[in-house]
Parts: sequence; C-alpha cells; structure tokens
Amino acid sequence: MADKAGACYIVAAMLTPDPKYPELRRRRFRPIPVRMLVPNVITLLAICAGLTAIRLSMEGRMELAVAAIVFAAVLDGVDGRVARMIKGQSKFGAELDSLADFVNFGVAPGLMLYFWQLQELNNGGWIAAMVFAIAGGLRLARFNASIDDPNKPAFAANYFTGVPAPAGAILAMLPFYLAFLGVSKPPAMLTAAYTLLIAFLMVSRLPVFSGKTVRMRVPPEMVLPVFVSVVFFVALLIGYPWHILSIGSVLYLASLPWGWKSYRDHERRAAPAQPSATAEVAAAQTPAPSFAPTTPSDTEDERPARLN
Repeated sequence: MADKAGACYIVAAMLTPDPKYPELRRRRFRPIPVRMLVPNVITLLAICAGLTAIRLSMEGRMELAVAAIVFAAVLDGVDGRVARMIKGQSKFGAELDSLADFVNFGVAPGLMLYFWQLQELNNGGWIAAMVFAIAGGLRLARFNASIDDPNKPAFAANYFTGVPAPAGAILAMLPFYLAFLGVSKPPAMLTAAYTLLIAFLMVSRLPVFSGKTVRMRVPPEMVLPVFVSVVFFVALLIGYPWHILSIGSVLYLASLPWGWKSYRDHERRAAPAQPSATAEVAAAQTPAPSFAPTTPSDTEDERPARLN
C-alpha cells in the first residue's frame, strides 16, 4: 500500500508544473474563432461529395455521380471566396483544400471514367485513369509551389499555368454529358485518348485565363439585370444540365488558344522594358571613372625605337 501511495505521489509531482520553470507548464491552445471553421467545413462537404461520386459510379448511377462532382466544384469555388470574405484563411485550410481537390477532381473523375467505359481496355484503361489522377495531383503540387514565386511577372497573376484541376474534371466528364444527351457512347480508345489529353493540359505550361484580377464591382443600374441573369443561368443548369455542361466544356476548350495568345501579347509588351531595366542595373554596378592624374610610368612610351 505504501508503495502504491509513493508511486502516486511521484506521478503527481511529475504532472504538477513547477512555478520556478514557467516554460514547463502545460501548453494551452487559444479558442479557434468560428470564422476559421466555416471554410474548412465547406471543404469537408466537398470531399464528401467527391467520395460519394466514387460510390455512385461503382453502383452505376452515373448521373448522380456527375452531379456530385459538379456540386464539389461549386463548393471548391465558394470556400476560398468565403474564407477571404470573412478573413478565415489559414495554412490548415489551404492544405485541406489541396487534398480535397486531389480527391474530387483527380481520383474521383478518373475512377468514374474507368467504371463507366475505360475498364473495357483492361490495363490500358486503368493506366489512362491513373495518369489522369496523377496529373491532377502534380497540377496541384505545382500550383502550391509557385504561389510565392518572386520571379513571376505582374500580369501572370491573371493566368493559370495549365488547366486548373476543377476545370479539368469538368472537361474530362464531357463523354458523360454527351451520353446523357442520347449520343452514342464513343469507342473506349477514343475516351482514353481524350482523358489523356485533358491530363496533359492540366500538367502543361499552357497559360489559361483565370479572371482573378477582374474587378467584381457591379454598377448600381446593373444590379437587377445581374440578379436576373444569375437566376436564369441557374434555372438553365437545373433544367438542362447536360446541355449547359456540354456547351460550356466545348467553349472552354475553344478559349484555350485565346488565353495563350493573350499571355504572349503581355509578354511582348513587357519585353522592351526588360533590357532598359538591365541596362540601368549594369550602369549602377559600373564603377565611376577615375579623374586622378596619370603618371609617366602609367602611359605608354611613344618615343621612336632606338636605331641600330
């Protein structure tokens, strides 16, 4: 009994913080504001939608699976804006958002395409689905690594490098939209080639217009027309989802050359300013000329050579 009491005393002494050493006191975490949790909850809902899409595709309910991915894409566009609006950004939220994008727009669409048709190609179809998922992960990793790139020109903030992951997922599901519209299912080889094409666009260096720097202010006289337009678009998306998604995917693919041309035009306009800046730096680094008088020993002897 005495041994047990002594052991309890030792444990209590070890757990009791010593007032002489405040650094050994138990660390207390501050309460987390609710505004920091709201964006993360939205991101978790997006992950749930992506995982549900995988289950629905395994059960053959492809229309609901595609709807779940579209819903996840909408949530992905909302969580970042909500975080900036309520000032709820955090490093944890950024990492969670990247994980959600990989699951929702890399793994889920690849598995959906495989369960829908690519499995007809056996290993070839699985390779195409796997390459698409890996391309989504690489695209997200490159995006996270290049956020704080100091060498990026100012105009590059309005462009993505490669097709973003949510747009890549929406584009990759174009065969689904056409099949839901009654178009005959394309050959499995063509679907695999199209999947690999979208994967290549995601990891490519193609500049894609993002619209991040576009000012989102609406004149007072245009507020009501904007409301009506948004309601009209949502009604069209609900009533004719596969028509709208098909047309939107085709228009997005057609706009990629325009984004590349716009980026090149910005580069050409910024090119003349670079040599002048380089010249200014070189001039600043060039030492000032010395005006000290030269001595005879420093100059060349211009006297004629001695005659033999």
